[in-house]
Amino acid sequence: MKRLFIISVVTIFVLLSGIFFTMKNYAPAFQLAALETGNTIMAALSLITFFLIEKQMDNRPQAFVRSVSAASFLKLMVCMISILVYVLINRAHIHKPSVFVLFGIYSIYTITETLLLSKLVRNKE
Repeated sequence: MKRLFIISVVTIFVLLSGIFFTMKNYAPAFQLAALETGNTIMAALSLITFFLIEKQMDNRPQAFVRSVSAASFLKLMVCMISILVYVLINRAHIHKPSVFVLFGIYSIYTITETLLLSKLVRNKE
């Protein structure tokens, strides 16, 4: 299952990166650096939280649920702080659709992580 999770996160990372580089040519208003940075941060956080949650698998079910909730909250906070930094740095040239894409990146990684972790728990039982 660890292998499936890592492959899934890497696949999502590569697909999103490909989409962003394609958008650079077809929709140059999107800020590639911000999108790629957000993609990298969310992929790294997903992998880190997976390994932390995996350690909680043998503990009580409450510890696992608490870990998944904390990981989702951590990713949301990192996403919001990153967007705040992006807005403060680019105050004059904010591209609002880029901000929404950043929240979409968060959603994609969170949904994938939650689905794979719930599958992992069901298989453990």
